Amino acid sequence: MGILDLFKRKPEVLEALDLSWLQADMHSHLIPGIDDGSKSMEESLALVRRLADYGLKKLITTPHIMSEYYRNNPEIIGMGLEDLRKAVKKEGIDIEIDAAAEYYMDEIFLEKVKKGEKLLTFGEQHILVETGFINRPQMLLEIFFHLEMAGYKPVFAHPERYQYLHADKALLQDLLDRNIILQINLLSLTGFYSKQVKDFAELLLEKGNVQFLGTDCHNERYLDMLELLPKSKGYDRIREKDWLNSRL
Repeated sequence: MGILDLFKRKPEVLEALDLSWLQADMHSHLIPGIDDGSKSMEESLALVRRLADYGLKKLITTPHIMSEYYRNNPEIIGMGLEDLRKAVKKEGIDIEIDAAAEYYMDEIFLEKVKKGEKLLTFGEQHILVETGFINRPQMLLEIFFHLEMAGYKPVFAHPERYQYLHADKALLQDLLDRNIILQINLLSLTGFYSKQVKDFAELLLEKGNVQFLGTDCHNERYLDMLELLPKSKGYDRIREKDWLNSRL
């Protein structure tokens, strides 16, 4: 092959992203202006339109509820959801939209659970929960216990991103033994966060406790990178599994 032949090579044609097999996305930040996700209704509509174009039929958006930063509650999220639904309907985008929340697991959240405060769920009493990325919360297992005792089915958001879980094999095994439901970010499989996160996501998929997949969409950049998913090693494999997303 001569040097001129290099310039004649056709650019790689990327397979179009198709998420119709997933049917529903249960992790995103699409209500404008209430967390670190969409900043405006215009941006939200652009994101919703793209997600619908990928073949998704339902979006369950999950704003952060974090006592120190995002002091959302069911009322704030409910009002934002109604505004988003009206805007989506006006634009003629054919997709169902609902809302839950992504709860940060800390002392304040534990007190809410113990007091029986209203918490936002999806599906069959599933509740999406997260932690910080670096340090393990001391009350992690205690919160999971109290959620289950209260009748909830906790879903651990993007565990592949928690550095403390990478390093603590005993804790990971404890979570697996307790059958805690795990949710992987599709972006993790593209290497968007890091190769380490990608490798850990693939490991968790092999363990069998991952029952939900989510986009964790915050902005256009997330979806730009998500369109690289068809190139990922596990794309064909994840399309073959029966995810709980399809029952939402």
